[in-house]
Formats: sequence, C-alpha cells, structure tokens
Amino acid sequence: MVQSLPKTINFAEFIQWKPDNKRYELHDGAIVEMPQPTGEHEDVVGFLAEKLTLEYVRLKRRYSIPKTALVKSASSESAYSPDILLINRLNLSNEPLWKKESTLTLGESIPLVIEVVSRNWRDDYYKKYGEYEGIGIAEYWIVDYLAMGGRKFIGNPKQPTISIYILVDGEYQISQFRGNDSIQSVAFPDLNLTAEEIFKSVSR
Repeated sequence: MVQSLPKTINFAEFIQWKPDNKRYELHDGAIVEMPQPTGEHEDVVGFLAEKLTLEYVRLKRRYSIPKTALVKSASSESAYSPDILLINRLNLSNEPLWKKESTLTLGESIPLVIEVVSRNWRDDYYKKYGEYEGIGIAEYWIVDYLAMGGRKFIGNPKQPTISIYILVDGEYQISQFRGNDSIQSVAFPDLNLTAEEIFKSVSR
C-alpha cells in the first residue's frame, strides 16, 4: 500500500527533502512514497517506452523519456512521477524548474504521459486525471492491464482496458481500447499497436 508521510509541505521543501534512492510524489502537500512496482508492471512500462522511443526517433522529433522527472501542477502543491513521461525538448527553455529540479510545469513540454495502473488506481483515474488536464497535457493514457480500476471507468464486467484522454478545448475526451483494438494516439497517429499487444508484454 502507498504510504503517506504525516507532514504537509510545499514543493520547494519536497525537492530539498526528496532522497535519490526512492520514488516519491507530492499529493496536495503530502509526501507519498510509491511502492516498488511488480515485474509485470515494469514489463508494460518498458515495452511502451521502447515502442514510443522507436516512433519518435523514426519521426526525428526532439523528444525524450526521462527516468525520474516530475510533473508539477501550478494549481496545487502536487508533483507526480509518471510511469512514462514524454518530453518535448524544444520547450525546455521555457520551463522554470527543469534545469535544477528536473520538473515540468507546462503542458507544451509534455506531448504524452502514461500511467500503468497498480494498487493505487484511484490516483490515476481521479487525482492525476484532473491535474494533468489542468496542466494542459495533450494526451494521457491509463493502461489498466490487470483491470483494477472501478467499473465506472472500465466497464462491467471488468476487463483490461487502455483509456486514452485527449485534450479538446481544455477538457479531456476519452477513447477506450481493448483486445485487438488498434491504439489511436494524437501524439503518434501512425503507431501500429493493439491493446492486446500491450497486455501481452508482461513476462509469463
């Protein structure tokens, strides 16, 4: 279970405190230690990172996928460490916190962010959904390969689902993909990938 430390702090205090050897996020001023991910979770993250990297290299885009960078909301004392954070390097000169804190605050710097669902699925579907929309991140994927999310998010009966939120006029609009559905991405419109291929990336 995700453990929240019993102190409310601001972002500057969080950055000064945060150790390098563990993964933490800041949720409305509360330090949250992220659990060690399972091997299957890392299989999915690694598979997607590889596919997206090949695609942006093919397209000759100035993108990168950092290991531990943060996304900070300007509207709250929150900072998240997404499973996959795609960076538009051409906009980094406009980012006030990038050089010293490897933190992004502008939607223009983030073409795509991905969260792979684990036990704290409510954060992905509720909290991070709202924060990423508010930041103005153009595309947000929730990859629920174990069908852990609530039925109102992934249907009844539950089944593995990829929810892709696209920012339209400042609000997210959702499309969902299951089985042999081909993923439809605005960031990578030529991406040749099905939901099932992503789900099958876990080690067996």
